Amino acid sequence: MKMVIAIISDRSDAPVMERLAAEGYGVTRVASTGGFVRRGNVTLFIGVPDAQEQAVIDLLRNTCRPPETGQHRATIFVLDAHHFEQI
Repeated sequence: MKMVIAIISDRSDAPVMERLAAEGYGVTRVASTGGFVRRGNVTLFIGVPDAQEQAVIDLLRNTCRPPETGQHRATIFVLDAHHFEQI
């Protein structure tokens, strides 16, 4: 299992969350700020099976709005999740 952590612009928040839900991915959203001018960001935590890692990255690439000058569509980290449990 993988944990995909994606930092995206808060302008892309709604379309990305809708698309993730439509594709059946569970996601946790955390409001965040960062960067040189402290623009609004959203950090998404998305747990996915190993085989779906690239599909989620492609979804983010295709769904995030075009970035402002000097910005990125998303910053993505992929971590191994050795244990997952819902209680």
